[in-house]
Formats: sequence, C-alpha cells, structure tokens
Amino acid sequence: MALSIRSKARVAAQALSAIILAVFAMSGAAAAADMTKTIRTAFIVAETGFDPAASSDLYSDSIQRAIFDTLYGFDYLTRPYKRVPRTATAMPEITDGGRTWTIRIKPGIYFADDAAFKGKKRELTAADYVYSWKRLLDPRVRSPFSWYLQDKVVGADPIVEAAKKTGRFDYDAPIDGLRALDRYTLRLQLKEPDFILIGYMTQTPMAAVAREVIEAYGDTSGWAMANPVGTGPYLLKSWRRGQQIVLEANPNYRDETFPESSDPADRELVAKMQGKKLPIVGRIEISIIEESNPRLLAFNSGALDYANVPSDLTDTVLDAGGNLRPAYAERGVVLGRVTQPALQYAYFNMEDPVVGGYAKDKIALRRAISMAFDRPQMIRVVYQGQALPATQPIPPNLPGHDDSWNVGLKYDPAAANALLDRFGYTGRDAEGYR
Repeated sequence: MALSIRSKARVAAQALSAIILAVFAMSGAAAAADMTKTIRTAFIVAETGFDPAASSDLYSDSIQRAIFDTLYGFDYLTRPYKRVPRTATAMPEITDGGRTWTIRIKPGIYFADDAAFKGKKRELTAADYVYSWKRLLDPRVRSPFSWYLQDKVVGADPIVEAAKKTGRFDYDAPIDGLRALDRYTLRLQLKEPDFILIGYMTQTPMAAVAREVIEAYGDTSGWAMANPVGTGPYLLKSWRRGQQIVLEANPNYRDETFPESSDPADRELVAKMQGKKLPIVGRIEISIIEESNPRLLAFNSGALDYANVPSDLTDTVLDAGGNLRPAYAERGVVLGRVTQPALQYAYFNMEDPVVGGYAKDKIALRRAISMAFDRPQMIRVVYQGQALPATQPIPPNLPGHDDSWNVGLKYDPAAANALLDRFGYTGRDAEGYR
C-alpha cells in the first residue's frame, strides 16, 4: 500500500506518464499542455540515464515512460488493469499457433523535434520498432533486457553470432522474423510460441527509438543515455545528474484526450478531466532527495507539490485512525492511497540441512515456521499499517487475482507447536516456546 500527499494550493494535472502515479485534477478547459503549470516532486534514488535498451532502474524507467512510447500499455482506470494499444492500432494478430505476430502502427505519430532529424518532422514507423528491438539483440549494447528476444526470433541467430565475432551488429541485414512489411506494419516471427511477450511489449525496453538519434549521440556501447528523444507526452528539458530532472510537454504529441472510466470511484475525476488533451501540465520537475526527512520537509515547506509518504514517517503524517493529521488537513493537503501491484515474500533454502529437504518432517518444520510468523504484527510495526496480507501470488488489481481465494496461512503459534510435536521436534522452554 503506497501513500501520497499533494498540496491543494498548487493544483496540477498529469496523465499517462508513470512519473507520478496519482492523477491530479485541474479546473478549467485546456486545449493543450498548460506551460504555466508545474508539478514538483522527488525521487528517492538517483537515476542512471534514459536509454530504454540500456537502463534498468525504476527511476530512470519512470522518466522513460514519459518520453518513449511502447506499442501497448495499461488502462489504469480499469480494475483490474487492462492492456490497451498505445502506438498500435489494435492488439496484435497472433497466428501460426502463437509464432507469428502482426502489429499495425498508428500513422501520424511524431518524435519530438531534435537536431538529429535535421529540421524535419520525423514520423514513427514500423521500422523504428524493428531497429529498437534489434538493439536488444546487439551484443555491443549489452542490454539487461536482451532476454526479451534472445534466441526467440526466427533468423536472428546468424546476425547475432556475426556481431559477436566482428564487434559490429549489422542493423541493415534482414532478419526473417523481425520485419517491417510496410511503413506501418510490423511482423514478428518466433521460433516457439511466447504469449508472455505481450507483457514485454508494454515495457520501455521495447519502446521505439529513432536510429538517427542513437547514431548521433550513442557512445562506444551504443547507448544514448543523455539524449532521449521519443514520441511520448514529454521531452527532457534539462538534467543535472543525481540532482534534478526537468520534463516539458512535447508539442508534437499526438491528439489524445483523458481516458474514460465506468468505475463509480472515478466519476468525479472523469467529469473534471473529460475531453482534455494530454498531456495537461506543461512542466515536471523531479528532485533527487534520498533521505525521508528532508523529502517530507520539502513538501511541508512547499518546495514539492507531491510526495510519497515515507514508510518510516507515516505516523508523522497520519493519525492512529489512518487519517491526515490536522496540520495537513487544515492546509488542504490531499491524501491518496494506491495498492501497489507488488508482492514481498521470504523463502527457504531447500538445500539447507536444517530447513531444507522434502521429507515430511522437514515440510512440517517449514509449515510450522510459516504459521508462527506474525504477519499482522509485521504490517502494524514495520509497514506502519500500510500493507495488505498476501492471499495469493497475484496482487490485487492485476488480471488473475481472485478476491474470493485465500491460500495464506493464518498466524497460529499453538497449531505450529502442535505440528512440531507431531513430528518429534523437542526443546520447549519453561514458557512453552521452542
């Protein structure tokens, strides 16, 4: 469970960018991004750079999601979240038992202006995705996400092997399984079916970059970390490494408006935002503030408009009932709660001589340890009440989660002790504990 607070005095809006997970409402009509509006927020960890094929940290990726476009994304106003086309016209046509994927690109999508394009408007095409995905296969790029496509694409192996020997990937060499059939049609052919690939296509490593940009700014590894140029709602205005990132609305961004929602919980939000062109806010300033106290102090002083509540300072912001403390409520601060689609767990080393192994007594020992672990107390103390006990491997709000299904073990030390007794474990102390 994530908490965020925002100042009501500086109301702003931003949508379809993963930099800020809450969607802010702004009164008044807006035909395009309002350049007089700024959102100021903070990251708790410094970024590394903004090349989708090269970076792998969460905070760099948050910026990349605002700058670059994937074929598919998520409709966050549906519950559970639903995959939807972004630059694609529709979901992929999958044939040949899952081996052949045909995807059509929306025409009329343009990259942000950049000197690499020599003064011309640069339209997004299917060839841009072909080039971008070849970068994942290029050994020189050493992409941490090469496994998305590695050893999967028909005809790619000879090109990859040649690149390993020569040190140069031939981006002009045709690959049978990765082709632009025409300006707006992409064809991907796999050796074996891989339906998980649709999930990868929502992630920034498979976003489109322009070849001209990489060739103009790429370093010896083929990375263009400081010159991100995409077709997304924002562009990188300035960057002081480890200190501040500034984004501005991309004037070339396509004609998209705030999404609809049938969820009653979104009725007020959609009523305010309906028909407004995206992006709405003109400028986003992200400071890097690693320590939780300075981050909250920055919000308190008005230096930040939006902040995630640090888990160790939850009781500073919220009262015992989970509501904003009067000092915040009186300022008009708004509290937002989001159930993060994440799961935390601990596991046993199955090769450990004490807790490992598959004999019945070892299974009983592990089960007893799990039953004696006080998850409710951990949520109250460690997570300050801002977490939910896991009932299944798939978190809430994701496809596959079933509210009626609960396989979580109940905290029951007495039953855990009885189970240990049954399998011959001894060593109870005077108070009844082992």
